[in-house]
Amino acid sequence: MMPKQVKISGRQFMILTTLFTVGSAILVIPSGMAFVAKQDAWIATLVGVGAGFFLVWIYNTLAILYPQMTLAEIIETLLGKWLGKTISLLFIFTLFLSGPASVLYDVGNFLTTQIMPETPTQSVNILFAVIVIMGVRLGIETFARSAELLFPLFILLYISGAILIAPEIKLENVQPVFEAGIGPIWPAALSFISILFLPHIVLLMIFPTVNRTDKARKAFFNGSMLGGMMIFVVVAFSILILGPDLTARSIFPSYSLAKKISIGNFLQRIEAIMAIIWFISLYFRITIYLYAIVVGLAQIFNLKDYRPLILPLGMILVVMSVVIYPNVPYQHTWDGTVWISYTLSIGLLLPLLLLCIHGIQKLWSKKKTGAKG
Repeated sequence: MMPKQVKISGRQFMILTTLFTVGSAILVIPSGMAFVAKQDAWIATLVGVGAGFFLVWIYNTLAILYPQMTLAEIIETLLGKWLGKTISLLFIFTLFLSGPASVLYDVGNFLTTQIMPETPTQSVNILFAVIVIMGVRLGIETFARSAELLFPLFILLYISGAILIAPEIKLENVQPVFEAGIGPIWPAALSFISILFLPHIVLLMIFPTVNRTDKARKAFFNGSMLGGMMIFVVVAFSILILGPDLTARSIFPSYSLAKKISIGNFLQRIEAIMAIIWFISLYFRITIYLYAIVVGLAQIFNLKDYRPLILPLGMILVVMSVVIYPNVPYQHTWDGTVWISYTLSIGLLLPLLLLCIHGIQKLWSKKKTGAKG
């Protein structure tokens, strides 16, 4: 189980939240948003960030009510031992298939289609999984410090890329605004929050490790909003520079943006360097997923240590990352239908259910106390 003495700072939690938020979204979000909302994708992104405020408030509320408990422990406390463990196990099992496996697939797919086409996907996934397993095995304090060290580089590369690509902006690419009305905005915004904010319920598995609860709440909010605004800039730049049609047709529009960087005749073709920011965010998203899963399993089965679970789950993760999506059209169908429904159930319905049960138990406790008095 998670040692109670393991602690990270509020700043580290904010950085982990930001990197988890950006994650694979920086690669895949612009394409799906442009496909649904066309040139209004940037508006849908702002709507999604607004919805993120509400979702983070729900998660913070639940975490503050049970500050020393992970999500698995909260579920067991509110639903009872057997029902709680069953739901937690179902949550973790489905999360393993839909979360880290799909993100690792994105890593392999990106590298083998854009940078190293001659390299087998399995080799890329195995190498990436090895460093993820190392990070999880060393523990949250270690990879939180790593995130703190890499974050300045991450921000520097992000800001540099935004500045260097800004001269390519064409305002006519976002016109006319609301050409198709507000109808396409809502499904695009729902797709946005299903990738960025609804999976944040996983972060409740590491919320108790923050050394101060008040700072954890603020860090959770700030990290989520910073990550959301970073993705907003990527979506807006994709539309403004590539145009809605090319963005929708590109598998990785943000990588295509990096290819557009050209300063004079000497600063060109630096997209491989810009890919570093994607590898950093992808790494920490998978690592946080896997850490939350092994800690949750250890708590469900009352294990003293979660580390023996890491290697076997890491091996299964590699296999699942190769077979989870047979092809890209299947992935797009899955992401547009099943993934949205799944994240709504675990990221919205589950925490609302837990809050309702907490409220009912509190009212029942007050009623019993009043009756005895």
